[in-house]
Amino acid sequence: MKAGIVSYGAYIPRYRIKIEEIAKVWGDNANSIIDGLMVYEKSVPDMDEDTVTIAVEAARYAVNRAKVNPEKIGAVFTGSESHPYAVKPTSTIVAEAIGATPNLTAADFEFACKAGTAAMQACLGMAESGMIDLGLAIGSDVSQGAPGDALEYTAAAGGVAYIIGKENIAAQIESTYSFTTDTPDFWRREGKPYPEHGGRFTGEPGYFKHVTSAATGLMERLGTKPSDYDYAVFHQPNGKFPTRVAKILGFSGEQIKPGLVVTRLGNTYSGSCMMGLAAILDIAKPDDRIFMTAFGSGAGSDAFSLRVTDRIDEIRNGAPGVEELLANPTYINYATYAKHKGKIKL
Repeated sequence: MKAGIVSYGAYIPRYRIKIEEIAKVWGDNANSIIDGLMVYEKSVPDMDEDTVTIAVEAARYAVNRAKVNPEKIGAVFTGSESHPYAVKPTSTIVAEAIGATPNLTAADFEFACKAGTAAMQACLGMAESGMIDLGLAIGSDVSQGAPGDALEYTAAAGGVAYIIGKENIAAQIESTYSFTTDTPDFWRREGKPYPEHGGRFTGEPGYFKHVTSAATGLMERLGTKPSDYDYAVFHQPNGKFPTRVAKILGFSGEQIKPGLVVTRLGNTYSGSCMMGLAAILDIAKPDDRIFMTAFGSGAGSDAFSLRVTDRIDEIRNGAPGVEELLANPTYINYATYAKHKGKIKL
């Protein structure tokens, strides 16, 4: 493939809640939960933040980082499972906000936590075919978890945007490979405020089967092995799943450590794997190779092989990095968290 990442931008709300604060309310053992999830705190949206505002901030950072002309963007796709409108696209709002022209195509994607990487694949295909000069793919979520549910400990907020094209590439996408089945591990019916999950489907038939299948499929296609890569990032619903799947596939702890941001961020759903990739791009050197595999419940995985170019040094400091966005958080208690998340109905 000739196309790749031209620029990227991430956004994380400044509010955080510690896991022990949530556990204290529900009478749970915080240490046991932390040990089980390897998550210590998670991001919380501000009162006026939602999937759209987060997507806009990430997109603006992506445009600014590489000084991209937004009028050259021919497609805007936003992946999320918390779009604020059931019928009204998020992507049109983002396009208008960043100054793109009306001469583009836009659509919203939904495939649980891999909707953002599916958007990347769509932009990649359109750029490769010459249909567009640049495509903007976004993963953005203000993810939900019912009060007292296990999801509440990790469901976080954040977004990442990638501009895809064939010129001025900072990271070439060497290839991509997907694996998809109808596995009912996680769902939310129309009109329901919180998702439900089939616990026994979550791990083996869900996450691990799809991530390993997509990852091995891509490495077989390319004739590569884990040691050929400098970094790796896998979908991060918690800290234990990506750590375990990396070990199963043969990747080391050192390869995944720079992208393992879930411990301080929580699961940003459609932005989860893309956030880990952004954290790696923040520190990667030219010619480094990165392996990424996203996962979305329902269920499917998208695997990517990337090679960083010299261009990364030119754009790296054009927008805040993930570590900068994670720094200096404002911690809140459960009552404030519930207010921010709309868990208290007036």
